[in-house]
Amino acid sequence: MLLLITGILLPGLAQRPAKIPSASAGSAPKKTESVRPQKQLWQPPKTDSIPKSSGIELIRYGKELIAHTADYLGPKGTVMQISNGMNCQNCHLDAGTKIMGNNYAAVFSTYPKFRARSGTKETIIKRISDCFERSLNGTKPDSASKEMTAMVAYMKWLGKDTPKGVVPKGTGLEKLAYLDRAADPKNGQIIYKAKCESCHGVNGEGIPNPEKGSYIYPPLWGKNSYNDGAGLYRLSSFAGYVVNNMPFGASYENRLLTEKEAWDLAAFVNSQPRPHKDQKNDWVDLTKKPIDFPFAPYADEFTEKQHKLGPFKAIADAKKESK
Repeated sequence: MLLLITGILLPGLAQRPAKIPSASAGSAPKKTESVRPQKQLWQPPKTDSIPKSSGIELIRYGKELIAHTADYLGPKGTVMQISNGMNCQNCHLDAGTKIMGNNYAAVFSTYPKFRARSGTKETIIKRISDCFERSLNGTKPDSASKEMTAMVAYMKWLGKDTPKGVVPKGTGLEKLAYLDRAADPKNGQIIYKAKCESCHGVNGEGIPNPEKGSYIYPPLWGKNSYNDGAGLYRLSSFAGYVVNNMPFGASYENRLLTEKEAWDLAAFVNSQPRPHKDQKNDWVDLTKKPIDFPFAPYADEFTEKQHKLGPFKAIADAKKESK
């Protein structure tokens, strides 16, 4: 089921198979939500509209790097070996073009921008670097490298029709309403076994492609998955990702999970072991730290456990009152 993480950008988390898994892996999941209209949502530019200029090959190379990161930059990468074997599109589905699939629709229109995690104004290069160090649990490419230049060029091309400062509808991940209870890892495990295990493995190890050092379906936890500094390690991000994209065949228009299932699934997956990222320099201003960030210190008196699993409404209300 899960991450394509893609594509990282956390870790589709699962890349699209040639066909839906066979009945032996479980019957095709049923729709759980009514069909939602797609009108007025961002639409990516057509590939054939890439300008026929000196930059065309760079843009195409950037797209290739996002879609098949591990082939070039993974453990057996042909260019460098600086990442964990996942692809950017495991988190940023369809090479960063899927509606509510952590797409790149607003990257060019909103960067550079201030980000509270670093407490600084960040460029697109900084954002990509963070993904390599967190979602791909690796080392960032040199900022002046051909690979970094190509990925930036591709993101700029994707956002070429989005006015500066505008965030189109369908961008990024959907923000789900908080539950009235804590997210339940035990229930999440039941959902995982029923809807995710056939692609991502009993132990979340994914299905590797040993010849290339990459994955057919990416790992959701363990040493080769995203680390605990990645955006998808926050429950709200993971739940917002899977509710519109997992299991295979799901979309913003046709969900295959309920929102409650998405929260519980997020709680289970993000309760499993994964690499640790030193985050001592993150969230220097504690008042800006997200309420579902699972590591202390905090600007409030709620526990780490509640910040990780919820209930989140009380924390959100307290944060509003403190302003």
